[in-house]
Amino acid sequence: MDLVPFQADNSSSCRLASDIPEVCRTEDCCLGIDEAGRGPVLGPMVYGICFCPISKKEALKDLKVADSKTLTETERENLFQKLDESKSYIGWALQILSPNTISTSMLQRTKYNLNALSHDTAIGLVQYALDSGVQLKEVFVDTVGPAEKYEEKLSRLFPGIEVTVRPKADSLFPVVSAASICAKVARDRVVRDWKFAEDLGEVDTDYGSGYPNDPKTKAWLLKHLDPVFGYPQFVRFSWSTAQTLMDNKAANVNWDDDDEETGEKAAQRRNNRSMLSYFSTSAGGKRHNPTHQMHRFFTERRLKSLDTL
Repeated sequence: MDLVPFQADNSSSCRLASDIPEVCRTEDCCLGIDEAGRGPVLGPMVYGICFCPISKKEALKDLKVADSKTLTETERENLFQKLDESKSYIGWALQILSPNTISTSMLQRTKYNLNALSHDTAIGLVQYALDSGVQLKEVFVDTVGPAEKYEEKLSRLFPGIEVTVRPKADSLFPVVSAASICAKVARDRVVRDWKFAEDLGEVDTDYGSGYPNDPKTKAWLLKHLDPVFGYPQFVRFSWSTAQTLMDNKAANVNWDDDDEETGEKAAQRRNNRSMLSYFSTSAGGKRHNPTHQMHRFFTERRLKSLDTL
């Protein structure tokens, strides 16, 4: 499975898939679904499906696939290669959800949390397999939220398919283990080969695990926090870890049309450095810091302050 295209630098999501084995179009098939990267504050979340004929379940078990979290990186890569060598009867598809996609989804006005995003992504991948001609009869899913409700939801959407939703499905069903390996290998490669759209100079790539409680991850977040523009697209800015750092370290945003405030709250706002101060001029019409270079956000768009026109 060639995953070279997984060098992401955009703010959207994308899907990659193998060829559909011909046998999967003619025989009843089973399909497993799992994800990698749900919890980290850095990098994408990747959803994977793996499918094969029901008659090949034992052959899939013989590959000794297992929950990706119990395997070393080398073991995952080796199993990934074995799955690729079995492409005459095994197919896969991956949906990469960028950090930006995750954050903007979670922060939109209408409620759309990570569980809903996960459900919709899994549903989209099952539908992709069906649209591609895979003769699905069984679907196995690692639960997101209450297992019974999720199972009922999928069964209603895909009548005629036996749906099984279980906690720890990646350790119970080999076809889910295979999907878990595909998703984890893909995410690891995305994170390792990430191409930053932002001009950050020499980027420290020692992110740690990417999980919010990792000291290395916290240090990286603090180092790469722009006081005005926040984080590069590699960061899930909706995560509380990132939001707390922005609240404490970044410029406050004060809107001119905010209601008048009095007392302690107003005094606090006057004493805090506003984002506007990064662009304002002094009373004499000169910039506070004449040697300060305009941020690339403005130079890339050929924007200038009114006082320079």
